[in-house]
Amino acid sequence: MALVDLVGNVALVVVPMLIVTSLTIVGPRRLRMAVRTYRWRLAAITTPLLLLATVLVVRVMTRDLLGELSQRVVGMYFTGSIFSIEYVLFETNPVVFLQSFQTEALTAYFAFIYVYGYVFLLVFPFIAYFALSEMDDLNTLVVAYTANYAIGLVLYTLFIAYGPRNYDPILFESLLYDAFPNFGYLTHEVNEPTNVFPSLHTSLSMTVLFVAWRTRDTYPLWVPVSAVFAISVVLATMYLGIHWFSDVVVGTLLAFLSVSLGRHYTERDLDETVRKYVRRNLEQVRSTVGW
Repeated sequence: MALVDLVGNVALVVVPMLIVTSLTIVGPRRLRMAVRTYRWRLAAITTPLLLLATVLVVRVMTRDLLGELSQRVVGMYFTGSIFSIEYVLFETNPVVFLQSFQTEALTAYFAFIYVYGYVFLLVFPFIAYFALSEMDDLNTLVVAYTANYAIGLVLYTLFIAYGPRNYDPILFESLLYDAFPNFGYLTHEVNEPTNVFPSLHTSLSMTVLFVAWRTRDTYPLWVPVSAVFAISVVLATMYLGIHWFSDVVVGTLLAFLSVSLGRHYTERDLDETVRKYVRRNLEQVRSTVGW
């Protein structure tokens, strides 16, 4: 199956989920208002969106370069260390423990969550927060997403780690790709086998949950919904043999850090930071040339 067909398949499942959830949680009135006043809303989130787009483009454009840099220069092979740490901490490895509950229904659920639920979880907050009267929460979310990807990119370059299914296929089963090989093709197209430490599936999902908790007064129903999806994604990464427990822990810490950065660096903060930087450098230039 071609990549475009797989993406189309994901859209066919996720779009109805987004429509139903938007009508239920956001409401038709907020959605209509957001459509009518979209211009100022887009203008208010331009800077964070540009930052996010820049990081994503850099990630795609430097994929091979950073892979070479990691493998040949700065990367530290870390899989054995992860396995050893978890061997010391746990009588039974958490991935092995979760996979011991394996059933066809549970595998199907976690595979659905890992692919479709994850996309839904990341996209819906854009709709929900875009419909609010202020864009602060959306700015926080976008900056947090950007921080997740940027910091994750650095950590992937520094730490060369493989997931449980690649480290020991006998001890850890590759449930996602065994049960749904097409999903494996999709993930291989957008990810690398060494993009393991930390789990960005975990960090981005927990980012959504943390921001949902901050906006619980506005969207109270979104808190339990996002919690179910986020926790399911976290468990899915381990149950399917894709990530270690250590990846999940660090991913959760990365989410907390990213949301903290997002809270303090909204578009206004970023613009003010840029202005201060330019003003400071102009003052240095003036003092140097004697203006």
